[in-house]
Amino acid sequence: MAAEELEATETETGGGEETSDKLNLDVQITSPSACERHVTVSVSREDIDRYLDDAFSTMMPEANVPGFRAGRAPRKMVENRYRKEVSEQIKGSLLMDSLSQISEEQDFTAISEPDLNLDAVEVPADGPMVFEFNIEVRPEFEMPQWQGLTLKRPVREFDDQDVDQHLEKILTRFAQLVPHENPAQTGDYITVHITTSLDGEQLVHDEERVTRIRPTLSFRDGKLADFDTLMAGAKAGDKRSGQITLTQDAPNESLRGKTVDIEFEVLEAKQLKTPELTEDFLRDMGDFESEEQLREAILANLQRQLEYEQQQGIRSQITKSLTQAANWELPPGLLKRQSERELERSVMELRRAGFSEVEIRARENQLLQNSAAATAQSLKEHFILERIAEAAEIEVGEGDFEKEIFLIAMQSGESPRRVRAQIEKKGLMDVLQNQILERKAIEQVEAAATFQDEPYEPEPLDEEAIHLAAGGGDQGAAIPAASSGAATEDGSSDKPETAASEA
Repeated sequence: MAAEELEATETETGGGEETSDKLNLDVQITSPSACERHVTVSVSREDIDRYLDDAFSTMMPEANVPGFRAGRAPRKMVENRYRKEVSEQIKGSLLMDSLSQISEEQDFTAISEPDLNLDAVEVPADGPMVFEFNIEVRPEFEMPQWQGLTLKRPVREFDDQDVDQHLEKILTRFAQLVPHENPAQTGDYITVHITTSLDGEQLVHDEERVTRIRPTLSFRDGKLADFDTLMAGAKAGDKRSGQITLTQDAPNESLRGKTVDIEFEVLEAKQLKTPELTEDFLRDMGDFESEEQLREAILANLQRQLEYEQQQGIRSQITKSLTQAANWELPPGLLKRQSERELERSVMELRRAGFSEVEIRARENQLLQNSAAATAQSLKEHFILERIAEAAEIEVGEGDFEKEIFLIAMQSGESPRRVRAQIEKKGLMDVLQNQILERKAIEQVEAAATFQDEPYEPEPLDEEAIHLAAGGGDQGAAIPAASSGAATEDGSSDKPETAASEA
């Protein structure tokens, strides 16, 4: 039962009497796991009577009892007539006040609303009022040593060749897909029907999927290795078959860990025809006045992506060091609820760092393929970083939100106001707050660390990701692309995408 629901009930019934007296509560707490508490609360008879007395005293001046003018009926008659209604009224007040007092007096930190069934709670005619609830909490643990760490930091001086390669990737996003009769090769696009099956029984049939031939084809629930080898030389009318082993986090729970057959029926092969850097094209890309200005923007974006890789690499080292002893059992329900939000957080971070939708899709599928383990690790990291933030008295202000939203908006090509509205509509402002808080905590650790620089080599984009579960089950809607109607590398372009942020 959420606190908001209790509050709504209290408003409807007119409860919420203010009292400076603490309740005489008997609170019994058990710990089913490190992140769970079962709480049994007994509210004394004296407190119940006090709340009843206050409620009836408030009611007396306007109480209506047949045979008496308003406010003139004897109190005993008012109590007999309205006892049931007033008991319901003070129930909400007692629950809210009890939960507030428990929150102040107990040493656990709640990470969810209490699971409380309001309808099951009654105010008895005699004796104490007893209720119980389950609540998820931050685990208790000894803080690891987080100051004085030695960390490796990837560094790179980007040159003209790096800019050339990134420019080629950008031009790919604005290229036209042109059908050709030649056998398909790595880098080409193909339109295919995809069919998966197990023991001859069809699982999924996906029609006219446009995908690019890369060494690996990534699904929501597994990866098909050597996809480029499988499709080498393919042409319209060909059928190519392979096998894919589903992950332990596949949406189709009955097929987790099993190997399914997959068949591609090739309908068409296409190649990219990249545009020339004319004045009109540069203007359409993002009001660039010259190729040099575009290259400067590309260099700035490469630096931003390097900063992201530095942050992720340093974060990984820090959290690996800090979570070595974090062997707490996390409730399956908590992991399941948090897995989607962890995915959304990761996607927001990637957009903030300026990665393309193709790169984001590939990383998104990697998280989906190992969602339980990734979520468990991320939660442990969050609990520790949250403790560091508390110790350092770190706060997240409105200016932090504005900066974060502005960086996401740069990548999406949309206004910061629109991006903020989308985040608020999805209920992700708390996810964004945690993202900022964790980053600031990491900065605290970095400030007290020693760094060893090492060369950074960007990973080649060898993976093509599609939002399809090869084993079927709940396919799930992918997180929408940051820019609606944007040109994408899967051939689904319906209008040119501004490249100001991509550059």
